[in-house]
Amino acid sequence: MPNAMTSLSAMPTTVLVTAPRLAPAGVRLLEAAGARILYLADANGANDAGEVARILAAEPVDAVISRTVALSGAAIAACPTLKVISKHGVGVSNIDVQAATARGIPVYVTPGANARSVAELTLALMFAAARRVAWMDRELHAGRWSRAQDGIELHGRTLGLVGFGQVARRVATVCLALGMPVVAFDPALAGRASPVAGVALADSLDALLAASDVLSLHVPLNQHTRNMLAAPQFARMRRGAILINTARGEVVDEAALVAALQGGQLYAAGLDTMAVEPLPAHSPLSALDNVVLTPHVGGSTPAALAAMASDAARNVLGFLQGKPPAATACVNPQVLAAPGA
Repeated sequence: MPNAMTSLSAMPTTVLVTAPRLAPAGVRLLEAAGARILYLADANGANDAGEVARILAAEPVDAVISRTVALSGAAIAACPTLKVISKHGVGVSNIDVQAATARGIPVYVTPGANARSVAELTLALMFAAARRVAWMDRELHAGRWSRAQDGIELHGRTLGLVGFGQVARRVATVCLALGMPVVAFDPALAGRASPVAGVALADSLDALLAASDVLSLHVPLNQHTRNMLAAPQFARMRRGAILINTARGEVVDEAALVAALQGGQLYAAGLDTMAVEPLPAHSPLSALDNVVLTPHVGGSTPAALAAMASDAARNVLGFLQGKPPAATACVNPQVLAAPGA
């Protein structure tokens, strides 16, 4: 009897990657299964979402590996052969999960695959914001010997973590070693002991804001977290605090953030993600000397890309082979219990 991989190889299986490329580690897994792989023609194109919709309407796509381009309900509905979706990462705000659920299509994620890389960029932004590294770098490149001597020493400063998953726990471990008190707020941990020794758990976001000298965001984007930090929240923070965001830009009200940075309520911010991406040319954020910006690359090291590509490929292949991934990796597990799933 042929094994599952052989059976899959004999099928006209088509996988759409919503990007121009996928890390070789993931490609090798798909090719070994005999899958036909489709890609988008261009990165960050103005009509990438439209291209996704056109491909899904024209091709017998069995699975989608979703990068950052929007995967709309209309695009999902246009593809009657679509059986499974895997996010290349963990944030599914660009996927119409409700539409997939209505079709009985599971949406998987790749938890932990990029946690190390995102944690390391979080720390890089924290250090750069605290010591004005980006501003001094620009000054020296312009030929000016501008020695900022007003940076913040992080030892003894309290780090507040909003969300306490795999990325935040890695950040906490490093910051504890630096001598920073660490406090976290995560509703999922209510009534439980802290999973990291030495980290205190706050019982509310307001309590965390009031205690934090550095606030780092590690939450998904959903109806509860959109604009969760706005003017009232910034006002509750300690004056001169630092904000780090490697989560999702829409978690922060950017107009309120700019006002807090301009008025001194915040000393600085380090942002890997913004409400509108790519960042508009005339965004107020780009004009502020106390903001360090990176273009949503927290999980984009070669190691992280390889891990996410491999896990996403295993997610879709496992489902198509009748060996679905763990339900904990599925954001709409109710479809797994549906008849025929």
